[in-house]
Amino acid sequence: MGKANQTTIEPVQNVDIEHTRLELSKGIKSIYSKLEWLFVQKGIALFIIGFLLGRALILSHLTPFALPFFASVYLVRREKSPIALLGLLAGAVTLSFSSITYTFASTILFLVIFRLTQKYHKNELKYVAFYVLFTVMGVKLAFDYIQQDQVLTIYNGVMAMIEASLAFLLTYIFIQSVPLVTVQRRRRSLKTEEVVSLIILLASIMTGTIGWAVYSLSIEHILSRYLVLLFSFVAGATIGSTVGVVTGLIFSLANVASFYQMSLLAFSGLLGGLMKEGKKFGAAIGLLIATLLMGMYGDSDTVLTKTLYESGVAILLLFLTPQSLAVKIAKHIPGTPEYQQEQQGYMRRVRDVTANRVTQFSSVFQALSNSFQQIEDRFEEEEDKEFDYFLSNVTEKTCQTCFKKDQCWSRNFDKTYNLMKDVMNEFDQGKIPLSPRLHRELDKHCTKEKKLQDTIYQELTFYQANLKLKKQVKESRKLVADQLLGVSEVMGNFAKEIQRERENHHIQEEQILASINEFGIEIENIEIYNLEQGNVDIDMTIPYCGGHGQGEKLIAPMLSDILGENIVVYKEDCAQFPNGYCQMTFRSAKKFVVDTGVSHAAKGGGLVSGDSYSMIELGAGKYAVAISDGMGNGERAHYESNETLRLLKKILESGIEEEVAIKSVNSILSLRTNDEIFSTLDLAMIDLQNASSKFLKIGSTPSFIKRGDKVMKIEAGNLPMGMLQHDFDVDVVSEQLKAGDLLIMMSDGAFEGPKHVENYDLWMKRKVKELETDEPQEVADILMEEVIRSSSGIIEDDMTIVVSKIKHNIPKWSSIPIQKTHGKDKKRIS
Repeated sequence: MGKANQTTIEPVQNVDIEHTRLELSKGIKSIYSKLEWLFVQKGIALFIIGFLLGRALILSHLTPFALPFFASVYLVRREKSPIALLGLLAGAVTLSFSSITYTFASTILFLVIFRLTQKYHKNELKYVAFYVLFTVMGVKLAFDYIQQDQVLTIYNGVMAMIEASLAFLLTYIFIQSVPLVTVQRRRRSLKTEEVVSLIILLASIMTGTIGWAVYSLSIEHILSRYLVLLFSFVAGATIGSTVGVVTGLIFSLANVASFYQMSLLAFSGLLGGLMKEGKKFGAAIGLLIATLLMGMYGDSDTVLTKTLYESGVAILLLFLTPQSLAVKIAKHIPGTPEYQQEQQGYMRRVRDVTANRVTQFSSVFQALSNSFQQIEDRFEEEEDKEFDYFLSNVTEKTCQTCFKKDQCWSRNFDKTYNLMKDVMNEFDQGKIPLSPRLHRELDKHCTKEKKLQDTIYQELTFYQANLKLKKQVKESRKLVADQLLGVSEVMGNFAKEIQRERENHHIQEEQILASINEFGIEIENIEIYNLEQGNVDIDMTIPYCGGHGQGEKLIAPMLSDILGENIVVYKEDCAQFPNGYCQMTFRSAKKFVVDTGVSHAAKGGGLVSGDSYSMIELGAGKYAVAISDGMGNGERAHYESNETLRLLKKILESGIEEEVAIKSVNSILSLRTNDEIFSTLDLAMIDLQNASSKFLKIGSTPSFIKRGDKVMKIEAGNLPMGMLQHDFDVDVVSEQLKAGDLLIMMSDGAFEGPKHVENYDLWMKRKVKELETDEPQEVADILMEEVIRSSSGIIEDDMTIVVSKIKHNIPKWSSIPIQKTHGKDKKRIS
């Protein structure tokens, strides 16, 4: 019984602990938000900063911090400038009465002059530093003149110039750094200049603590070392040493006796940053080592134990600093891992938003496609209605005034309806006059047989025109639906590609680096983006190679041996000078390549042929070979065929499927002009990874595949391009090609060119089978010569022959093997 109770109580206790933890976390966040509201929104932080800057000194009697800070707050957060002024005056009063008078006079004079001349300048940030410069110089000289019984010396002028120059520089620094500590919401990344400005601001604030001590321990030493420790722990040696140098320099200017502190702070920042891998403990060890070294070999007046105590308190403050605060600071400093993660997170969010937006557009296009498809599905019902309208018009002009109307349409509706339909069908088929059987039935059934025939014949013309128009509209709607669906698919695939992240391939990068380095080739950097079979993508940086082709001759064969597939140099950017670096991109080689040869001739030996051809290498690992034959000959036919291939190339490159692309080109050509100008299209799409192919023949002649001694014919029946027809479908013929195959495509002028030949198929098959060469260009030239010779040297039509040979892709330097494989067995790195 006790065990049962215990097992039921433990989950309840865990729930209570988790609930307490959540409540505690919410309470801490609430306290943080209230403190942030109090210090940032209410301006308490500005008062504290102003208090410390108001009593900060340079060279024991210069106060260049007060007016630049007030001017910066006045420009950035004008409504909080009175709080900043109160803080400055409160800090100045701790120094002397003359200090508060000087601070108050300089700020009031600055406000008066700036407000009076505000209408003369549009960009306040550009001129405010000059106002500060002249205000500080004028007020400083005036105070020296009054305090020294109306006497000014060169020393007074030099010191006034130094303080005014410092105030001038500090104004620009504070303008960049004040928003970082006084504005609640701002961008998450900082520029390097803003980081340095923030460091200068913090160091300047800490100079206001000079002279403060607790148990003989200097507050400024503790705070400065804590600041250096924090930044070296968060951002590394570079930022840590920079903070140490800047803080030490400002402290040495404020108090010449503290000059050795600059060396201590810079050295501790460097050591703490170098040992940041040891977390807070490593940074603390760096500060202790620097303190011991500078204490033993530094200023002889400094007591070592006192310095160690001050460093110990700074280390204690570092350990008391919440890790969340350190991470939050690191996110703002360029170069830190947290900053990189923050930027990657931001880019990931942008990527996701972009992908979602593209997906939404894809859904919109798909919905539009479905909408057009639904309209197209209702066309058959509209066709039946159109026939009913046709009969209504006929009966209105013939049967409406006939005395047998009720007998025909009430008692014998079916017979009357079928008779009119039969008459319309025979007229539609061109049977004028009607067949004797139908004429006898119509004459027996209708008293106005002649008038009925004339009326049906007249109305049939309008019916056919209206039906043809509706069919064209239906075809256009179907084309638009297919195009919208194709665009939707392309955008959907694009959204998926956007969301594909660069995978983490550190282990594979090290393995490849080790293998290539063992071969004696130096690699500066390597980045692997994809190791998927057949889709490898690797970027590599190597030292200057002198243009000797190391990537193609050495690195690509070794990568091929390591990864177990052929790798080639996709792109290479060699350095222009010996100390530079060469950038190379390696990609998977396609398993097959296509060599092509073309032979063409214009009608009568002319210069302009109505045939056009194109070889298109698409980015998706596909190769397209196309021939288009424009109707007729000459420039107009050449323009039509060339325009067909140009449109087809653009649409295929966008990623739309072949069938939709051809339908789109067909619609564009048919709707572009009223002239009956058509063109044929013979398209072969070859996949370079597996040699599978699709043949789309639109009004074109057969193609032939020669595989050894065997010749195969490829043909399909489709009307030429530009003939808009009802329910236009493209017949697609698929065929698996093999290495060594010859694909022979030709226009009708070449296929039907031979005279006195009854069967063109058998003649062309025999000529292809008799070929003794497999070079594409030689085959094209031989076949063209045979066609022209068989027609007695007369070229009666434009002729084009395109021959493509499928070959295995063997890189030129792939025979060089890697000497040593990394690991026990030779396996593909994946």
